[in-house]
Amino acid sequence: MTAAASAMQRDSVPRAATRLVLVGASGRMGTQIVRALGEFPQLRLTGAVASEHSAALGRDAGLHAGASASGVRITAALPPLLAAADLVLDFSSGGAVAASVAACLGARVPLLIGTTGLPPELEGPLAAASRVIALLVAANTSLGMTLLLELVRRAAQALPLSYDVEVVETHHRAKRDAPSGSALALGAAAALARGSTLAEQACCARPRTGTGRREGQIGFASVRGGDVIGEHQVLFLGEGERLLLSHSATDRGVFARGALQAGEWLARQSPGRYGMEDLVFKINNI
Repeated sequence: MTAAASAMQRDSVPRAATRLVLVGASGRMGTQIVRALGEFPQLRLTGAVASEHSAALGRDAGLHAGASASGVRITAALPPLLAAADLVLDFSSGGAVAASVAACLGARVPLLIGTTGLPPELEGPLAAASRVIALLVAANTSLGMTLLLELVRRAAQALPLSYDVEVVETHHRAKRDAPSGSALALGAAAALARGSTLAEQACCARPRTGTGRREGQIGFASVRGGDVIGEHQVLFLGEGERLLLSHSATDRGVFARGALQAGEWLARQSPGRYGMEDLVFKINNI
């Protein structure tokens, strides 16, 4: 048998479904992910976790999400589910992620974190976990937002510091963190491209009176209201011209599909720290 024929034979063998545990199954993103699972036949939901105070505990995850019955009941404990898991997606809350990281590290199960508002002290545990498991942390799992991050990085690298950078984000009235995790990621991309850090350059609030903006500063504005899923704009403001890069999500399903696509890919990777850019660019050889 030739090498090509052997490869074709291997490709024709169905791959076992990746067993998925979803943390944050009762939330906005969790329910969207459950609904989108039907588009990913290589992923099979085997566990669903919600807060111990959630009214969804005990309910079928599929029915709770408004989809068909999944046969998986929502529970409050992640560790007992990991023995039968190949992948964990966490869309819970910034304060709850540390427990997921510890549990997945102990069970050696790949973990995708799509939760924003992660505490700075989590960086140490994340670095430790990435040496043992495949770990992907994304403030936004939209493929379009991933491309926007790269465009912002290239623009910031190409334009001189005399072009001021402002990030404007708009979300629904119930969003708790501001600026959004995606807005901070966009600002960080611009800062790093200019040889600095977001901590050095970020300006999230301006006093009514002051000395004006300093060179290199990256400003943020947050708008909250209605049911806006997510809009982000990055402005590069120069003398006599401005460049506007933007992304608008009109369907929360784009984040769910992006997360599931990334999770399916992550489950096959070696231990390490990954981002959405690895999925979008590397697998497409860009």
